[in-house]
Amino acid sequence: MTTTHEPETLDPQRIEEFAARMFGTFSAGVLTLMIDLAHRTGLFAALADGPATSEELAHRGGLVERYARECLGALVTGGVVDYEPATRRYTMPAEHAACLAGEGSLNVAPMSAFTTLLAHHVAEVARVSKEGGGVPYERYQPDFTAIMDDASRGGFDGQLIDGLLPLVDGLSDRLRAGIAVADIGCGTGHAINLMAAAYPASTFVGYDLLEESLRRGGDEAARLGLTNVRFESCDVAALPPDVRFDAVLAFDAIHDQVDPAAVLRAIRRVLPDGGVFVMVDINASSRLENNMDHPIGPFLYGVSTLHCMTVSLAGGGAGLGAMWGRELALTMLDDAGFGPVTVHDVPDDPFNLLYVAYAR
Repeated sequence: MTTTHEPETLDPQRIEEFAARMFGTFSAGVLTLMIDLAHRTGLFAALADGPATSEELAHRGGLVERYARECLGALVTGGVVDYEPATRRYTMPAEHAACLAGEGSLNVAPMSAFTTLLAHHVAEVARVSKEGGGVPYERYQPDFTAIMDDASRGGFDGQLIDGLLPLVDGLSDRLRAGIAVADIGCGTGHAINLMAAAYPASTFVGYDLLEESLRRGGDEAARLGLTNVRFESCDVAALPPDVRFDAVLAFDAIHDQVDPAAVLRAIRRVLPDGGVFVMVDINASSRLENNMDHPIGPFLYGVSTLHCMTVSLAGGGAGLGAMWGRELALTMLDDAGFGPVTVHDVPDDPFNLLYVAYAR
């Protein structure tokens, strides 16, 4: 009996090349953890202040030198940081510093924490992959919400008011004049607080299920002295029947829902004809063959498997996942009573698309 996998049928060079690729992948995975460590400990901030020895960097960042030096070894061999043996000084190129220690949407260092967090849930997802069901959203808390806040805050600060909202024709002017706005799945509420501060004539409501997230949003609103925003705990598939809004926004929230179709119908119900739904969601196709060259395809499918899809399935839901894609999103918006729909790239955010959907 023979099989197609007997040794004489295998190409040794292809085996060697693929094994090398796998070890490169494993190495990159651990390097991601080191990037997360350097971000959390302030090592990147210390490096951004200029070339220094490990002792000097440890002093700058309030770190134990031995830990700083070993982490730096990973960062140097991973091509993140430069090292000069003669002086024992480490340097982070300015372009690297902009991506790992800068302000605003250019800083991608917070994204590394997704790998750290989701690694803890591989065993649970392996179990439900055989048994069915999913891993409940609560199992990821409070860490997931904190990571989402850290990863999105710079983008909101840098792009929401001046880059993203102006893509919706006439919305900024309407917000200045005064309209009623809801944020569906608002998380810690930073986006809606920014809008409330920028547009004091408008009123805002942030809906989410997590009390801790809502508390953080309310605390931030209080610190900013905002009186035109409030936060409410609510299943967004069953919005209160008496509420009405002129505009509804959702930032990377729809694909995680247990019943996303019901959520979209609920949003349509609270909008008047011509009201606008602004949805930011993952930039991908619904068809795998169209995502073959996606620059961060493995990351997005992986995050979907280990979080987005499974938290929906845990509630007996649709399990859309992060990669539900543009084609399905447009179909579901149409089914919910929206049209026309326009789709835009999001400034400084290759992960997402901006859908502008009008209630018909």
